[in-house]
Amino acid sequence: MNTMAVIDTFATQWLETPDGQQIYLEQSGNPDGIPVIYCHGGPGGGSSPFHRQLFDPKLYHIIIFDQRGCGLSTPALQLESNSTAHLIADMEQIRQYLQIQSWVVAGGSWGSTLALAYGQAYPEHCLGFILRGIFLGRQQDIDWLYRAGGGASQVFPDYYQDFLQPVAQLSHLDILEAYQLQLHHRDDSVRLEAALAWSIWESRIATLLPNEFSCGGDMDAQSALALALIEHHYFQHHCFFEPDQLLNNIDKINHLPCQIVHGRYDIVCKAENAFSLASLWPGAELKWVVDAGHSASEVGIRSALVQASLAIAVQLQAGEQKAK
Repeated sequence: MNTMAVIDTFATQWLETPDGQQIYLEQSGNPDGIPVIYCHGGPGGGSSPFHRQLFDPKLYHIIIFDQRGCGLSTPALQLESNSTAHLIADMEQIRQYLQIQSWVVAGGSWGSTLALAYGQAYPEHCLGFILRGIFLGRQQDIDWLYRAGGGASQVFPDYYQDFLQPVAQLSHLDILEAYQLQLHHRDDSVRLEAALAWSIWESRIATLLPNEFSCGGDMDAQSALALALIEHHYFQHHCFFEPDQLLNNIDKINHLPCQIVHGRYDIVCKAENAFSLASLWPGAELKWVVDAGHSASEVGIRSALVQASLAIAVQLQAGEQKAK
């Protein structure tokens, strides 16, 4: 399969939720194939046509949506009625609307978090999982990425200094508290400066080799605002999880097949996350990509994800044959 081949949608729409959100939903691939729903990252990152390319369109019925407040979903930048429980309910509404009995749940970074959380809420509707760049939503994972001394700041101290710049005058506050003030400032320019610094920090450290943002590339303002506002909202609320919630409840889904792809040099989501998850999942296959960081756009990660989706398809088809 050519992973760069364009895959067109066969249906796009906005699905209205009971509380009035309009969730962007698209379908591509084979309507009679294995259903797979893809959870994008962030939270607040939005989906991309690139995500369709991670699945063989002959094998999979590919379902992609934009989570609340970002991408093409409206209202944009919505923080009210935006929690992990809301996103899980949106996914379940999509499943029921499309009349799908069960599906593969896939996602990268925050998308892996949401995929696991959905699976633990509705294990009976999951066929298996394809997960990349594991983020478990624990306090240590948030500290690693955003707090001085956490980990990422030690690897990229120069980029971290730029991340601190918009809140330099608030150094007496915790970093998330300081960003709370700037991201919700009454001055639009202050909000945008903070959103750009937040989003560029994460983007700069997402790849093993320097990328456009580490080389001074510009970021779209609306994308930066969505990512920064929604990520900050979730991380201030500990992703709306109890401590260690995902690992503590892994027995609800660890009987299902799972393919895990993680870059060996992932600085956004540390390698321990994937290792800890796999250690509690006897049937999971963990693929370390030794020439990559965090981003799904890196060649090694993309290739491993395509192979992972093929492996899950083979496992499911073998299971069907055995059942017969």
